[in-house]
Amino acid sequence: MRQWIALSLLCMSVLLLPISASAACESPIKFGALTWESGQFTSGVLKYIAEEGYGCTVEEVPGAGPALDTALSQNDIQVIGEQWVGRSPIMEKAVEQNKVAIIGDTLKGGATQGWYVPDYVLEENPGLRSYQDLPKHAELFKDPEDPSKSRFMNCPSGWTCEIFNTRLLKTTGLDSTFNNAHPGTGAALDAEISSAFEQHKPLLFYYWQPTGLMAKYDFAPLAFPAHNDACWQDLLLADGAMDCVSGFPVSPLGIAVSTPFIESNPELADVFKKIQFTSDELNGAILEMSESKRSGDEQALVFLRENPNVWQAWLSDEAATNLAAKLGISLTGDAIDSTAVNNNSASDNQLGLASSFPSWSLETPLNNILASVVQNYGDVFRSISTMALTYLLLPIERLLTAIPPWLIIAFVTVLGWFGVRKVWFALACGAGLFLIGAFGLWGALIDTFALLIVSVLVTVVIGIPIGIAMAGSKLLRKIVTPILDVMQTMPSFVYLIPVLMLFGIGKVPALFATIIYALPPLIRLTTLGITQVNHEMVEAGRSFGSTHLQLLIWIKLPQALPSIMAGVNQAVMMSLSMVVLASMIGAPGLGEDVLQSIQTLNIGQGLQAGTAIVIVAIIIDRITQAFGQGKRARQKTIDASRHSIG
Repeated sequence: MRQWIALSLLCMSVLLLPISASAACESPIKFGALTWESGQFTSGVLKYIAEEGYGCTVEEVPGAGPALDTALSQNDIQVIGEQWVGRSPIMEKAVEQNKVAIIGDTLKGGATQGWYVPDYVLEENPGLRSYQDLPKHAELFKDPEDPSKSRFMNCPSGWTCEIFNTRLLKTTGLDSTFNNAHPGTGAALDAEISSAFEQHKPLLFYYWQPTGLMAKYDFAPLAFPAHNDACWQDLLLADGAMDCVSGFPVSPLGIAVSTPFIESNPELADVFKKIQFTSDELNGAILEMSESKRSGDEQALVFLRENPNVWQAWLSDEAATNLAAKLGISLTGDAIDSTAVNNNSASDNQLGLASSFPSWSLETPLNNILASVVQNYGDVFRSISTMALTYLLLPIERLLTAIPPWLIIAFVTVLGWFGVRKVWFALACGAGLFLIGAFGLWGALIDTFALLIVSVLVTVVIGIPIGIAMAGSKLLRKIVTPILDVMQTMPSFVYLIPVLMLFGIGKVPALFATIIYALPPLIRLTTLGITQVNHEMVEAGRSFGSTHLQLLIWIKLPQALPSIMAGVNQAVMMSLSMVVLASMIGAPGLGEDVLQSIQTLNIGQGLQAGTAIVIVAIIIDRITQAFGQGKRARQKTIDASRHSIG
């Protein structure tokens, strides 16, 4: 009897198996979540074909480029929707080891890259046509951080293009005229380019296509010699020895898949090999994504609906029919089944194309306001940026650079002993700074110190007066407190793009971002310290005829000094915590090495730079805490140190 029951259940389970069981793939397919528009769009098309055409289950795994490449080689993910062939050493090694395969040719004619200027620059300067003409027109591209030289905007830190652009600057001899500026991230580079176009300013930069900006603005490429593969392979090496100049190769775009994926999903792999877009189709899709504020999945759905004649040839007849039914379209030109349309509306809701909520988005108005401000007042903000560089950042940076390292180490060692009054801590401070220099990070440390000093000075000059004013006015506290709440809780990335657009890439936007982040705790602790001053002491001062200014200087501020110094300590530490974020918007320093290590998966470089940041943080924290103690507490520390010595 039990055997008959088991057999009956088995037959029922076979009959009731879901459609996905007969799909082309047996297990879920994990796609790498790409961050650029063309990759998002292509991945969206692939996912929709696999899921709706072939009944597969798909997942998306986020991660940076090198991290995704490594995950693909280990089969932790199975598909990267867009791979630039020959641009990733990790991927090339995985292909050689037969762990990964690059299949298909998703962009007809391949992707192009090069050095560009805005087209209006060529129109206004007819003599500028190739890289050889750049020295004669170097004045157009002055570096605001080093007016004696011009600036070339390289690609984001850690990318392969950063290496060959740096080598090209050297082999062309342009490194004597142009500084090699590193934007840190792709978003920072895009912001700098957009700002230049909106203000009709000259800019020399590296870029590639297909991308959103390439569809939005008119880029003019500078001419280079024909591509020489032997020369190019040497240019890809940071320590290459050849002194040659080569034009940029055209990079085929393919789909990177793990070898186990091909073995277990041969039908779907064959489909991926057939997928190809023309440059007009891909650039047009990117432009629509940008203008319509669509995600890659949403734009892929729009493309599939509007271009069945393109994708029908990629798929089998059964898969094409399944996909058309899900899209609510007909491949034969017949009337659309209302049931399919209704079912498709559910897909729209799932992908976010339709919503039951009203559209109250402020995205477009805010973007228009920012563009208007950049166009009309960009020169004003750039003047502020120039002043901050000329009179604050660069003088302190030059001063720190001119001081011998041993003198800085000795000064910090003495300062550490004077503050904490412990010999072991003073020696540890000196040893820590020496270790940073031994790591080869002394120059990065000086850049970080310069940004830190200026940001803390500006924060103190702004924060303490505001805190004093808030302590004396309840109305002002009610107004400013919500603003401080927003400054502390708003993610820094939100205001980085406006700051980049207004002040340009580099140290100045990093300075403003750091000030915004570090200002609230200083204001709050200054206000708290003054409001908690003993009321009887204030009344005693008034009884002796002290004015408000005298009460503030001689009674309130001395009594509130420990709280104010605690605020300064917090401002310093929060400023230091911004060094990595500052590197993402083009500011040099210790954070730049951390960012490069993340983008290249260089664990050793990341640990060294991270250790340097920890050393600096501990030294600054302990010293500022020691000097922030009240007189009595500090005297106890000194007496205790003397007692322990005696």
